[in-house]
Amino acid sequence: MDFDLTPEQARFREDLRGFLDAEVPVEKQEVFGMLTEEQYQFGRGINRKLAERDWLAVGWPREHGGGGKGPIEQGILAEDLGYRRVPKSGFIGLGIVGPAIRVFGSPEQKEQYLPPIARGEVEYCQGFSEPNVGSDLASLELRAERRGDEYVLNGFKMFTSYAYHADYIYLLARTDPQAQKHRGISLFIADLKTPGISLQPLLYINGEMAAQTFFDDVHLPLSCLIGEENRGWYHAMTTLDYERSGLGIYGSVRRVFDDFVDFCQQPAPDGGRALAEHPLVRHQLAQHRLAMENWKLLCWKVAWWQSSGAVPNAEASVAFLYGTEQRFKFAEMAMEVLGPYATLRHGSPLAPLLGNIEGIHREAMHLHGAGIMEIHRNIIAQRGLGLPR
Repeated sequence: MDFDLTPEQARFREDLRGFLDAEVPVEKQEVFGMLTEEQYQFGRGINRKLAERDWLAVGWPREHGGGGKGPIEQGILAEDLGYRRVPKSGFIGLGIVGPAIRVFGSPEQKEQYLPPIARGEVEYCQGFSEPNVGSDLASLELRAERRGDEYVLNGFKMFTSYAYHADYIYLLARTDPQAQKHRGISLFIADLKTPGISLQPLLYINGEMAAQTFFDDVHLPLSCLIGEENRGWYHAMTTLDYERSGLGIYGSVRRVFDDFVDFCQQPAPDGGRALAEHPLVRHQLAQHRLAMENWKLLCWKVAWWQSSGAVPNAEASVAFLYGTEQRFKFAEMAMEVLGPYATLRHGSPLAPLLGNIEGIHREAMHLHGAGIMEIHRNIIAQRGLGLPR
């Protein structure tokens, strides 16, 4: 792995940071656990401005609407958007749907779906989990029955993040109920305005509004199928590795950690010692600083693998698992150090760090996004270490 950026990549990072410093003032930055509608719309606006510079999909080929660079530049963008706490918008399209279409989509699908994502014009949500299907995703029950030149979908999905902002849903459905469970699943993109699709609100612990998504005789043309019929499981697992590299999440957590270190170095309001002068606190800060650096390197290793043309699998799960655990450990440590004040939310005049510690602690308990930790341990054991099932 090469740890150095090329001069061109370094210039891109410098230009990007200058843009973000000018366009994303502190009062517009996202606070953990408090994404508001105003912040979401601000984030979409930033995405459109990035797209005007060919930066939003900087790592995509130009024929797909991108900036013609590669995974390293896309990683620089993700990390800096996270570190500047730019409110999240469009990341499912950029990080999951776009790569899936680039790898498995037809030329017509690439022309239809990729440029609007690269321009920041559309939002996607993901329809994978179901009420009775979480970790064992291959047991999903949403049916997609082929009838002539269309598919008819019946069933429903759970935990559909960003459904109320989305234009399209990227989903898995069972197309062959007689096949082995991994081999009878197909991958689709559906317009959420399609008759028969309805939503019911589902509030997350981190304050975001998700949905239960219902499909009642939803008719989709054959052109909505991504890749091969009954191969959707394998298509989806390949592209999920792009989500699991985690540079955006790392950047946002690292920003809160750096702010927390600065806070601990300030003298106490009553003139007492700074928190960082206490040996135990200083020891904990040093441990977590090392862990943050390890997390960063694991994420960049995934981006480096992608830049070399490989599709990292176990490596992506290593980065995701390590980061998920580190975020939770840091949140717990910060709550303990700050005591009762750490429980105050954004808006309280006494909340330290704008309430980000309380917010990151809540978000850190959301442990099932992109697969629960046990799933990633299995991926690492079986695909990375070659251990038996």
